[in-house]
Amino acid sequence: MARTEGDSWDLANSVGATATMVAAARAAASKRPQPVVTDDFAEPLVRAVGLDVFTKLASGELDPDDLEKAVGFHRMVDTFAARARYFDDYFAAAGLAGLLQVVIVASGLDSRAYRLRWPIGTTVYEIDQPEVIAFKTATMSAIGAAPTAELRTVGIDLREDWPAALQAAGFDPAHPTAWLAEGVLIGWLPPEAEVRLLDSIIPLSAEGSRFAADYGTVIGASPEAQEQARLMTEGWRRQGLEMDLTSLTYPGEHTDVAAHLHENGWHTTESRLTDLFSAAGLPELGQAAQQVPATTIRFVRAVRL
Repeated sequence: MARTEGDSWDLANSVGATATMVAAARAAASKRPQPVVTDDFAEPLVRAVGLDVFTKLASGELDPDDLEKAVGFHRMVDTFAARARYFDDYFAAAGLAGLLQVVIVASGLDSRAYRLRWPIGTTVYEIDQPEVIAFKTATMSAIGAAPTAELRTVGIDLREDWPAALQAAGFDPAHPTAWLAEGVLIGWLPPEAEVRLLDSIIPLSAEGSRFAADYGTVIGASPEAQEQARLMTEGWRRQGLEMDLTSLTYPGEHTDVAAHLHENGWHTTESRLTDLFSAAGLPELGQAAQQVPATTIRFVRAVRL
């Protein structure tokens, strides 16, 4: 079913299921002999969602290579592990720079508030739909997990006045902030909503604030990319999951996030997926470097001047 302006979802269907997929990949990556990311909370979160294929991937019952071949997403686990490592390193650098205010936009099953070593005095704000926030909070509580920073959750849809809700939770725009929009600006929002999100973040960002995101689209426009998407949809369906990326993403030319920030007074540094693999010490992407998402997704870290 195609996306609509007022649609809804949870972590077991529609675009929400992609967050569960990413968490399952982190869990699988954490079980590798020399993991580039360690997320001990990913597996219990995925189990709590209850999607069979992702539970099997997260637990190790399903071999990642077999699943990747079945759905046509080559190096999927490594891709999301490298992405997680990229953003983990971003937060580490922000902490060393003295930023003690963190905002994770559309936090989903992100467990960084629990698994990273934050500097003393750090406050982490997580923004997501109320149901997602409640689900993760209850799941983490049930396994006895405790945040490693002061965690303040903001349960609100990004289509609503989330900046007001964020400030009501204690966020101070006068303090430099480390923002993260992981997996948000890659086609899940209409292009105009992407700009609106960025234009809401910019005035809340004091000098010295930082921002990191991936951006572009998970669906390429070329015939080859469209065929890849079709085959992936069929592959996921054979695994018992309805996840048609062409219907989950919005059409149109999506925002060049780095360019938009640069035009608004930010210093930006861009990377490609191949750069993330290299930084994480993973084997080269090989053939997958010529396919989506390596060809359609970029990554940015930015500092407000």
